[in-house]
Parts: sequence; C-alpha cells; structure tokens
Amino acid sequence: MSPVRVRQHVNPLASKFQNPTASPEWEKIYTKPNLPLHLDIGCARGRFVLKMAQIEPNWNFLGVEIREPLVIEANRIRDEMGLKNLHYMFANVNNSLVSLLSTLPPGRLQKVTIQFPDPWFKNRHAKRRVVQRELVIELANYLSVGGVVFLQSDIQFLAVEMCDRFQENPAFEKLGTTTWLAENPLPVPTEREIATQKKGEPVYRALFRKGSF
Repeated sequence: MSPVRVRQHVNPLASKFQNPTASPEWEKIYTKPNLPLHLDIGCARGRFVLKMAQIEPNWNFLGVEIREPLVIEANRIRDEMGLKNLHYMFANVNNSLVSLLSTLPPGRLQKVTIQFPDPWFKNRHAKRRVVQRELVIELANYLSVGGVVFLQSDIQFLAVEMCDRFQENPAFEKLGTTTWLAENPLPVPTEREIATQKKGEPVYRALFRKGSF
C-alpha cells in the first residue's frame, strides 16, 4: 500500500481543529494500562513510536497527531503488527492535552517527546507553534516527578524558543552541561533526524526533567 498523502502543514488554529479530543479509555487501548506512558506530540506517520514500542515492551506509547489520515494509517499498521502497547490519536494537542490526560492516573505519564515540530517561520504565525507556555504548564501538571521532556529540531531559532518556554517554567530543569545535547538519548531516531544528519546539517536537542516543586 502506498503511503498516505496529506498536507505537510496544518494550521492548528483553523476552526475544524478547535474541538478538544476526549480522553481515551486507557484499559481498552492498552493490554497493560498500568505501564508508564511515553507521549509523542506531533508523531506524524508514527514510525518513531512504532519502533520504540517494539524495543520497550514495558512502556505504553501514545502518538498524537493533528493530521487524521496519518493517525488512521498508523493505527492500521499497529494492528497488523499486533502491538498492544501502542496507540495513535487524532488531536490538536494545544487544545486537547488536558482532556486527553484528564483520566490518566497520577504518575503514569513519565516521558514526552516533541521532535521537529513545524517552525511556522513568520512571526505572525508564532501562535501556531506547538510549544506554547500553556502547553508547558499543562505538561508540568501531568508529568510525573522525575519525568522527562525531550525536544529536538533542525531549526535553531525554534529549538531556542522551545527551550526558553520550558526554562521559564519552574517545574522543569534543563539537563546537561552544554547548550545542546551532542547525541540523541533515545534509542530510535526519527525519519527527519536521519534525513537531516545525512545532509550533514545540525540537530538541536535538549532534555528537561520535572522536579518536585
């Protein structure tokens, strides 16, 4: 089957994306709902969490994506592979994070990844970027103490902006002694990461941990 073709850029402020997505029934989407949860925001085709779910069976993985055809296709592939610790959801995370996680037991969300989000280069489009102050506040509320957020982008100004948003929030501390991590701390690179490195271009990475505040 040929890959699903969708628009590369989707405006999250469009009216059709303003209805929050409800929380899933966790016991129905995962065989073992009590496992720690890794949330991948903006998972696109979902290949990153697909591989992570295979190599880390003691975690549950949730990929969230605003382009619904990609979610449908990703869940189809998951079903074909019989993975019971992986689920994909269609949602605009900027207005759905609270409703998505509202029924998740405290301490369950332990890892969040936001990788190569759309930069929306024009200043007038800054509100379309995924990492807003409100999103960071919501992640601080739901992420377990000691839980981590991994950020990466091939656009330096966007990576700086994302880091600034997390550093502004007292719940998070930046890990590492350098501005950017030299290596990806996760065992699976994204498709965009592989393509960027093949071109010899830099990837800007940062890791944050939620403290006990």
